[in-house]
Amino acid sequence: MINSQPTAPSYPGSGRWILTAAITASCMAFIDGSALNAALPAVQRDLQASGAGLLWVLNGYLLVLAALVLEGGSLGDRLGRKRVCMAGIGVFALASLGCGLAPTTSWLIAARIVQGVGGALLIPGSLALISAGFPADQRGKAIGTWSATTTLVTLGGPALGGWLADAGWWRVIFLLNLPLAAAALLVLWHKVPETRDETATGTDWTGSALATTGLAALTFGLLSAPDRGWGHPLTWGAIGGGVAALALFVRVESLSKHPMLPLPLFRSRTFSGANLLTLLLYGALTAAMLFLSLNLVQLQHYSQLQAGLAFMPLAGLISLLSRWAGRRADAHGPRTLLTTGPLVVAAGFGWLGHVGLTAGPAEYWTTFFPGLVLFGLGMALTVVPLTTAVMTAVADHYAGTASGINNAVARTAGVLALALLGAFALTHFAGQLQQRTARLPLSSAARLALHQQAGRLGAATVPASVPAPQRPAVQTAIGQAFEDTYQWMLWLCAGLALGSAGVAFWLIPNGRRQTTPNAGAVAAG
Repeated sequence: MINSQPTAPSYPGSGRWILTAAITASCMAFIDGSALNAALPAVQRDLQASGAGLLWVLNGYLLVLAALVLEGGSLGDRLGRKRVCMAGIGVFALASLGCGLAPTTSWLIAARIVQGVGGALLIPGSLALISAGFPADQRGKAIGTWSATTTLVTLGGPALGGWLADAGWWRVIFLLNLPLAAAALLVLWHKVPETRDETATGTDWTGSALATTGLAALTFGLLSAPDRGWGHPLTWGAIGGGVAALALFVRVESLSKHPMLPLPLFRSRTFSGANLLTLLLYGALTAAMLFLSLNLVQLQHYSQLQAGLAFMPLAGLISLLSRWAGRRADAHGPRTLLTTGPLVVAAGFGWLGHVGLTAGPAEYWTTFFPGLVLFGLGMALTVVPLTTAVMTAVADHYAGTASGINNAVARTAGVLALALLGAFALTHFAGQLQQRTARLPLSSAARLALHQQAGRLGAATVPASVPAPQRPAVQTAIGQAFEDTYQWMLWLCAGLALGSAGVAFWLIPNGRRQTTPNAGAVAAG
């Protein structure tokens, strides 16, 4: 699985077509993810999704992508980068059609899982096409163009998703992938030559299966616990089975001749520290972004377009300051920035966690804006130095493998955070709602109906069986219960960010080392 950087063959005139295809294909995944986050409240409302169902809409995609993305890159090396990328685009497009037509939450989750398979082939394939199609002296410029374009698309995703959701067209977020896929496939088929690595090693299907099974079982067990109970055999059986599958995955990787996760790389203290930092910080990032979006729409009554635009300071600061942070890390080493950045992120989460119920759009500049500025500033100080730490912790010919592992760790962090913190949120919200309505004169039928609504988190509505005099009090209790849950989620995310700062301080040295030629590729991704 450990392959060197491919040597670019000479195909005169193909460079611009390779770049066009790679950018178009990548935009499918980037805009799909960023736009969907802003539209999640509309998805939950239209499909009557529970809180656990909404978490599965995100995690169904992320867990498959995290488990298979390393194998996706390896398949491209062996079978042909163009062929595998085209297969990924096709699968992603068909799954996107399924998402756009989904009549139920279960259908949407299933389609998102298939999207994850396509993404695992598409995402590493797009950059591999650039790396294989451009000579070394042109590769950096090509990757920079790819990075700039996909960054712009990602920045516009939340506003686009919010606008479509407000118009009742959230399904278009998925359907937009169809013309993008058609364009990318047309260019790849007619204009892009095939490349492969004749020395590429075998595929680790056993490792892939164990990683997928372990993450899926853990997610299922954790997200079913608030409904079934933590003592239910299905709950602890799934959690135990997931842990066992992941432990067996580590064992298999240690014995495999061609592992998808080369464990010897983790003997480097810097490499291990950088990936542990990624696990903690990106887990906090994923959970915080979800609950911020739900809070803005369901509690603060922002329109979904306003909620999407609210995140612009975060994206803008990362875009503006990342190059400066990269130069600073190159000149002075990454540890100082990797300690300071997560501390600033934690401060941002702490600020956002104190925002109360009366923080509507008119109060944005004094409530959410300062916290999002801190959040964005901290991430801007962290993203590129983290890439630098990962890429310089290993020998140059392992750089592609190191970047792939760090990418997979970031996505695994999202899966675990949504499962663990999502389970906490569902349990905490139900308990808070029960506590805040305990003294209201409600019938047993009304309390049962309210308990069933608790699984929808902030989208919970007052059941019809609640008498008219008590309805305002129940509605207030729902808002207060979600406010308390949201605050706890942001504070827990702040704790994860603080933990990542501690990891950087203790495990990552501050010395300089010359960065590898393709470090920019990872920073861009």
